Amino acid sequence: MAEEATVKLEKRKVTLFTGQMADLPLLEFLKMIEGFGFDGIEPCCWGDHFDAEKAADITLEAFEAEAEGDPANFTKVAGIFAARDSKSADEYCNDLWTLLAKHSLTAHSISSHLVGQCVCDKPDLRHQAILPPNVWGKGIGADIGEVGYDPVEAEKIRQRAAMMMVITAIAARRFMDCNPNENQWGVKTAVVNGFTGSKIWHLLYPFPPIPKPKDGEPDMIEAGYIDFAARWIPILNAFRAIKVRFALEAHPTEIGFDIVTAQRGLEAIDNHEAFGFNFDPSHLGYQGVDYVKFIRTFSDRIFHVHMKDAWWGHGDGTVGVFGGHTDFGDPRRFWDFRSLGHGDIRFEDIIVALNDIGYRGPLSVEWEDSRMDREHGAAEACKFVKKVDFPPSAVAFDAAFDK
Repeated sequence: MAEEATVKLEKRKVTLFTGQMADLPLLEFLKMIEGFGFDGIEPCCWGDHFDAEKAADITLEAFEAEAEGDPANFTKVAGIFAARDSKSADEYCNDLWTLLAKHSLTAHSISSHLVGQCVCDKPDLRHQAILPPNVWGKGIGADIGEVGYDPVEAEKIRQRAAMMMVITAIAARRFMDCNPNENQWGVKTAVVNGFTGSKIWHLLYPFPPIPKPKDGEPDMIEAGYIDFAARWIPILNAFRAIKVRFALEAHPTEIGFDIVTAQRGLEAIDNHEAFGFNFDPSHLGYQGVDYVKFIRTFSDRIFHVHMKDAWWGHGDGTVGVFGGHTDFGDPRRFWDFRSLGHGDIRFEDIIVALNDIGYRGPLSVEWEDSRMDREHGAAEACKFVKKVDFPPSAVAFDAAFDK
């Protein structure tokens, strides 16, 4: 009897998220990480690492005009621009692939955390620092609660952020379509990682108490999820139409920041097929959330993985889990981000869970550690991930007993 052929799976690709190093021009960044051992990068849409408007060959202003400012038109406009020929967009994307290949690197996704944050947030002066000028526009006049705050302009910022997320999806689609390496993590898979923002993050602690709503009306928390659905479903419909997936990084200040809120967010958008998660244990562990259970709970929604470490219980007892308005790296803090292998995250358990659910995508290092030189840390983190990862077995360990 002929033996059944088994397919031996390889270890996952290890990439580096560029967001924390976007102060460096892309070329300088790539030269810096040469020799670190990474297989690729996860380019962010800020700095000069990835320009979504160039990759999509559409400006925010042109998209807004084509969509007539109506989210109901997002899918139609996305389809038009994703399908059209564009020499300039193809040149931009092909040049980036050529540059990556020159440094023996690839890419599996792009990230747009900063713009995504502003889709559901109520913009305040903090957002100006993280938004492109064309999304910020005229601004908000003054900070929230101050005389001169302009709610009309604030809403326009949210609307422009939503449109920019659709442009980012078009850019991701074209960038991955130009990928010369078709057999990496499926064929032409396109994922945009990011944030959603949240209308209700400020209601995290239930005091003053959430008032009881009038009959037939949602309470303030439910209204936040309704707002999330209203703003993101048109975006996600456009993503789905051009075969791009959005991966929320469950994180404080987002609509989903633990298992329960992530589930509620999915329910609010009727389990939209284009919506999943960029799993990152560092934002869950210090909260007391079972981050391995997160993987198993959303086993079919893990679209991307960030490898990032954190520790907790190492402060001096004067600052709690809410951070005490202290800066990262302050020795008083209860928790902090650490370079991979220096924190309290159980990465062995994570790799086992990822193997169990069949995740074969990249393991992307998001490096943060206020206590460590970033070049040393990034190089060390790459080695750590390659050591801790292992492919699943293609056969049962006791199969030989049947021979």
